[in-house]
Amino acid sequence: MDVLSIIKQEHREVAALIDEANKCEAGDERLRELAEEIANKLSMHLAIEERLFYAQLKARADEEDDKVEVFEAYTEHAAAKGLMQMIESGRKPDEQFKAEVQVLGENVKHHVEEEESKVFGIARDLLEKDELDEIGESWEKAKQRAERGASSNGRGRTTSAKKRTTRRPSRRATRR
Repeated sequence: MDVLSIIKQEHREVAALIDEANKCEAGDERLRELAEEIANKLSMHLAIEERLFYAQLKARADEEDDKVEVFEAYTEHAAAKGLMQMIESGRKPDEQFKAEVQVLGENVKHHVEEEESKVFGIARDLLEKDELDEIGESWEKAKQRAERGASSNGRGRTTSAKKRTTRRPSRRATRR
């Protein structure tokens, strides 16, 4: 499958979750569940997208405008990651939590609009159809590996606090 179709499909899935979360009241436990699901899906999506899709665009973009668009997308990803860290803090789904979920949703929807209207055009200009298909195949494989890894180590829905306590030391630390 073409990588642009995969990205678009995942955008629609996350948008539906965001819309559902926006309907929840502050304090509703369903809001926390939806926020965790959004964060899990987005984390996987952003990681794969940066590694397989944006890396290709960054390497091939020659025109200044194209490079700016690609770096803007990376910056929007960084903003989304920061918002996800707040959401994964483990606190109650109170008014502040609801506001953070809403801002994440607004950020993601803005990014999706920009990506689908501008970045997809750049991708179509810089990558051949067979390359888009190859990236799509690699995306599906990476997603399957990530999902298997998450389910095999009990990390289907973890908070960042749990992740921090189970991380291995960095390679740099282990080489000393």
